[in-house]
Amino acid sequence: MRGAVVIGVLAAAGLVTVISTGVLTVVSSDQAADALQTRSLSCNASLGPATTGPAGSGAGDAGRLTDEQRGTVALIISIGKQRDLAPRAWQVAIQAGMTESGLRSLNYGDRDSLGIFQMRPSMGWGSPAEVTNPTYAVNKFYDVLLKVPDWENQRPGESAQDVERSAFPDRYHRWEAMASHLIGELGQVTNATGCGQGMGVLLPPSAMAGSAIQFALGQQGKPYVWGAPTTHQNSYDCSSLMLQAYRSAGVTLPRTSREQYRAGALLPVEQAQPGDLLFWAYDERDPRTIHHVAMYLGDGKIVEAQQSGVPVHIRSVSWTEGELVNQAVRPGV
Repeated sequence: MRGAVVIGVLAAAGLVTVISTGVLTVVSSDQAADALQTRSLSCNASLGPATTGPAGSGAGDAGRLTDEQRGTVALIISIGKQRDLAPRAWQVAIQAGMTESGLRSLNYGDRDSLGIFQMRPSMGWGSPAEVTNPTYAVNKFYDVLLKVPDWENQRPGESAQDVERSAFPDRYHRWEAMASHLIGELGQVTNATGCGQGMGVLLPPSAMAGSAIQFALGQQGKPYVWGAPTTHQNSYDCSSLMLQAYRSAGVTLPRTSREQYRAGALLPVEQAQPGDLLFWAYDERDPRTIHHVAMYLGDGKIVEAQQSGVPVHIRSVSWTEGELVNQAVRPGV
């Protein structure tokens, strides 16, 4: 059956309280220990965005969750804390649960898939009664995650895929920023990657970024040609300009804008620094629909090869611009 998380179980563990608004907040019984655990993490920006900031960081998606969904998140975090697992493990579980069931304990699914993580009894995940028990399901998910080689050093969605083995592996990335926001909000952890509040501050523009910017600016006025060769500098399309700019700085990027989105450290777009790549997509939440890339110059400006009839140029950009993806990419990191 479709059941909500049993709040009484959580309250008994001493890790969850209900505040006056009815929203669940995970309260650690040992905040000092949690802070120490977080500080022990090494900074790895390539794991994806981890920020509790508002716009573009998952706060919007988190704000649309129901009490049932937030209760599931609270359970995932509280069990993770009980088991002394790093916040990265909580994030993997949140992304998997949101993707598989919308963070609900379902009594139905594809074939015999059931529960928060759509575990299949026929595949050895447990009995139907067990996999639809939220506490069992979360613990079982963590058990399997901990057996994934090097799971801590992968992007959270990749680790979720290693546990779930979905036919659609990229879909777990969609909830990356939301899961990170919830770690900060419900888990009261403000530094889940070990990188501090916002990765952009801790990854300043490099000499490589400076060289790439210099190259891109030197191409202003040259024509846009879709599919332009990357072996000359007579014309460009959006991704060939980025490829050649970073190639001049000693960094190899793949050819297309969609591939370039996966070619560096992700960070919230509002924290972009000069040299970072910005992306536009028909569906901002789905990287598979990316159709354009440009280089951020700082001070609200980008350089880009935009479209036919428009030469390489500089223009202003707004973080609320239509189709702008919420994550920027820092090549070479």
